[in-house]
Amino acid sequence: MRVIHNAPASAEPGLIPVASYARTSEDFRKRDSHGVNNQHRINERSARAHGCVVVAMYTDNGRGASRPGSERPGFDQLLADLKKGIVYEGKPLRGVVSVADDRLYRRVEDFARFFEALTCRPGRVQVDQDGIRDPHTKEALLHAVRSLAAAGAETESRSRRVRDWHWSRAVDGMPHSGPRPFGWQEDRITLHPVEAALVRSAIEGRLNGKAVRAVAREWRELGVTGTRGGLPKAQTVTQIITAPRVCGYRANHGTLLLDPDSGSPIVGQWEPIVSPEQWRAVCATFEAGSRSALRGGGAPGRTGEKATPRYPASGFLRCGAELAGGGACDQKLGGGKGRSARSPYTYACKFCGRCAVSGPLVDRAIEELLFPTSGAGRVRLPRAIEQRWKSGEMGFDERRKVIASVFTCFVVRPGVKGNQAWDYSRVTPVWKWADRVASPVHAA
Repeated sequence: MRVIHNAPASAEPGLIPVASYARTSEDFRKRDSHGVNNQHRINERSARAHGCVVVAMYTDNGRGASRPGSERPGFDQLLADLKKGIVYEGKPLRGVVSVADDRLYRRVEDFARFFEALTCRPGRVQVDQDGIRDPHTKEALLHAVRSLAAAGAETESRSRRVRDWHWSRAVDGMPHSGPRPFGWQEDRITLHPVEAALVRSAIEGRLNGKAVRAVAREWRELGVTGTRGGLPKAQTVTQIITAPRVCGYRANHGTLLLDPDSGSPIVGQWEPIVSPEQWRAVCATFEAGSRSALRGGGAPGRTGEKATPRYPASGFLRCGAELAGGGACDQKLGGGKGRSARSPYTYACKFCGRCAVSGPLVDRAIEELLFPTSGAGRVRLPRAIEQRWKSGEMGFDERRKVIASVFTCFVVRPGVKGNQAWDYSRVTPVWKWADRVASPVHAA
C-alpha cells in the first residue's frame, strides 16, 4: 500500500477520498509491474473525472483472484482500511476506484468480503471508468452481481481453453510448456549431459536401496540447483525420478496418458533418460500413499491430496542455522515424534540437519508472545481469545489461525551443544505489519 502524500488531509466539497486498487494475474513478460502501474494511472484519471481524489494505492502484482486460497495482501489491507475508514497516515477513506470490478473480485467469497467492508459506513462510493456508484443501492448491488457472474463465466471459459490446449499438446507427445524440466536442455527434447547423468544415477541408486535424502544431499554438495534456482530436497528428487518423462512417457496433470486404440502409454518427442522398466521399478520402491511422490505419474502417491498440519507450529518455523557459504538456512522445520515425555514431538530442519527443538517448548514460547505474562506485549489480543486459548476451549485449527493473524513466521536458532537449559530467545518472531507495532521482544 502506498499513501499519496500530496492528497488533501480531508475531503473538500465535491472531492471524495478514494483508494486505487490494481491487480494483474501475471507479470512474466517485462517483470516491471507495467500492468498495475497502468491501472493506477487510469484509476487516477477516473477519480478526477468523477469528483474524487486518490489518497492511497493498493497493489497485487502477479496475483490471481480465481482460485480458492489465493493470497492478495494488497486486497486484504484495502478491506481492513475500508472498515476503519482511514488509511495509515490518518487520511479519510470513502471509496474505491478500479479499472473494472473483476480486478477486485472474481469469487463469491471475495465479493462478499469487499461489499461488507465497502458498505460498513454510510456515504461510500465505488468508481470506475464509467462513473461513480452508490454501493448501498439495489442498482449497484445488481451491477456487482452481474460483474461477478461475468467474471466467473470468463474464468471457466479461459480455464477450459487452457486445459484443452495442454491436453492436445500432451496427446501429440509434445513437451510441457512450463519451466525446463531437470535433465533436459532448453528445447525440452535434447538431454542435458550433466543433469541427465545425475537423474540416471539417482534412479540406479534408488533401485540399489539408496535413500532419496542422501541423493539430495549429494546434489547440494555438488552445487546442483533446480531449473528455477532452488536447492534440491528429497521431495524434489522423488518428483524428478518418478515423473513419467524420464522414460519418455507423456502425462497430463499427473495422469499417464494412454493411446485410446492400443492402450499403450503415449510416448513423448523427447529423449528418455532410462527405460520404462527402470521407471516402473523405481516408482515401485515408494510405499503406497507416499506423500513424497505427489507428482509422479507412476508412483503410488495420493495425487491431489495436501498434507494437513499435525502440530501447532507446523509451517510457521524457519531454520536459523548459518550455512557454510554464509547466510541462514531459512528452510521450514518439520514436525515429528519425539523420544521423551518432555518432548513428545519435535520440530527439526531436514535440509541442513543442524536445528532441532522441543515442540512443547516452542509452542509455549509462541503462547508467551501472544499473551505475555509480564508487562505489555507487542500486540494485545482480546481477552476472550486469551481465555479460550488457555482454557483449552479453542480448537487446533482456530489456534493456528490466531497465530497466522499475528505472525508471518518464527526463526529458530540452533541450540548450544551440551546446554540442556531452554532459551526462549532461540525463537525470534517475524510480526505481520511490523512497521505498525512497537520494537521487537522475545518471549520471556
